[in-house]
Amino acid sequence: MSKFSTWVNAARLRTLPLSISGILVGAALANFQGAGNTTIFILALCTAIGFQITSNFANDYGDGVKGTDNEDRIGPKRVLQSGLLTRKVLKRGIIVSIIINVILVVAVVYLAFGPGNLGYVFLFMALGAFSIWAAIKYTVGASAYGYRGLGDLFVFIFFGLLAVLGTLFLFTKNIPWTSVLPAISIGALSTGVLNLNNLRDHESDRVSNKNTLVVKMGYKNGLMYHTALIVIGLLSMLAFVVLEFKCYSQLLPLLAGIPILIQLKRVCGIRIPSELDPELKKLAISIFLLALLFYLGNDIFCKFE
Repeated sequence: MSKFSTWVNAARLRTLPLSISGILVGAALANFQGAGNTTIFILALCTAIGFQITSNFANDYGDGVKGTDNEDRIGPKRVLQSGLLTRKVLKRGIIVSIIINVILVVAVVYLAFGPGNLGYVFLFMALGAFSIWAAIKYTVGASAYGYRGLGDLFVFIFFGLLAVLGTLFLFTKNIPWTSVLPAISIGALSTGVLNLNNLRDHESDRVSNKNTLVVKMGYKNGLMYHTALIVIGLLSMLAFVVLEFKCYSQLLPLLAGIPILIQLKRVCGIRIPSELDPELKKLAISIFLLALLFYLGNDIFCKFE
């Protein structure tokens, strides 16, 4: 495998559509208020992708160093585990990705607020720094929060609340209360992806002392928890559509609920953890589809009705 292919493997491209789902929804909410900005939108997308890649590098490094990624793990092999990259080289990659993230955060914050809104600038710079910290500390270090069952909470906050509402605020400088509903939707559904990952790996995680919520509550309760996440996510989106209904194209994201519910039924019937691996990608793509349809339904199509 070439060096480029190795780094692409470490970046885990299949996780990137999920990372930008919150940005799409936040931008759609802003566009719906007539506050769109293409440059801010592109920079926000790049920033979200940068955070995700940093998180993936750090996750590979943290789990590799701790021995969580081993021959008993069900999912795809990681670059440190496989020996494709050394600790030193992977750590260097993490540092480079952090530098890129800082540049992107500064660019999007300056463009959104300018020098005249220093309070907002400092707030979003702090949120950017917190996002970088969270991307790294998920598995890296003795106090990694992913090993203490806090990964779900952080995914809900960063993929849902912060991604959607933070993006919206970049454009509009305000957050209508109903906007919290699609943020909850993306957050809960994204947490569902993490939960599927933890359901798949619960046995190897338990042996490695990675105490995810699934390890703490058990596989059966983990499936019930997964069902709750999916139901909350879909109901929150439905509630927003009902409360903010202005055109029929806003119903589009509800179509994504069909494959999500079909997949939920399949997941609840799985008793062999290895069979969950392909379901992660399916759910992540379905969430991205929901976000994309939300963007189209609340911006592009609604303008023609």
